[in-house]
Amino acid sequence: MEFVLYNAPQSTCSQKARITLLEKGLDYGEKKLDLFRGDQLKPEYKAINPNGVVPSLVHDGEPVIDSSVIMEYLEELVPSPRLAPEAPIDRAHMREWMRFFEEVPTPAIRVPSYNLVFLRHFQGMTEEEFLAFGESKPLRKDFFLKMGRTGYSDDEMRQSLSRLKLTIDRMETALDDGRTYLLGDFSLADICVLPTFLRMQDIGLRPLWADFPGVTRWYDAASGRPSVREAMYHGSLLSEKYGESVDVELDRYFG
Repeated sequence: MEFVLYNAPQSTCSQKARITLLEKGLDYGEKKLDLFRGDQLKPEYKAINPNGVVPSLVHDGEPVIDSSVIMEYLEELVPSPRLAPEAPIDRAHMREWMRFFEEVPTPAIRVPSYNLVFLRHFQGMTEEEFLAFGESKPLRKDFFLKMGRTGYSDDEMRQSLSRLKLTIDRMETALDDGRTYLLGDFSLADICVLPTFLRMQDIGLRPLWADFPGVTRWYDAASGRPSVREAMYHGSLLSEKYGESVDVELDRYFG
């Protein structure tokens, strides 16, 4: 089997795919895309993924797009080592977590990421360059243009951080019986949310879960896995690519 992963090192969704491939012990070729240069919008890439986002996995010439679809595809294709529970009801619970993570923390982390790190990049653009860049994004044009060249508002930051806190609260409840991972064994559910926590750690948001022992235990175990260390090669963190984030005054948003 031949696997080629089209992805961006700092993309949290790309990191999900890389961790899954490595947990499965699969060799794969990697095509790194520079999102700020618009590599994901070039015709040759959009022929693979018409959505113009990363990642995309090409397996024996056949593309599979969307990070969570890629994860479940790999689990079905290579069932060992197992990353999904065996019992159907437990697999359903795993998918419940995955859908929650896709709908709540995955989009929520984008707002502080843009405000604390990416904004300085866009502030160097002219208004025409910024609008042209935003208009070129098939799926996330409205999200991008809403940011503008001044960033998201305090209210939008507050809403996003509250969604991240909701995620932490729910995970803490699931982990309060002493288990290490959400479903007992390490699974796709853990992989689905881990890059969001790695991003929070990187941009100064670890205090959000400092008082949550279950989530702290989970994060330390999950982030220390060999697959994660290998997937998060140098340049995968925003701080390694763009420099440190600005300081976060959490009391400003939570009181």
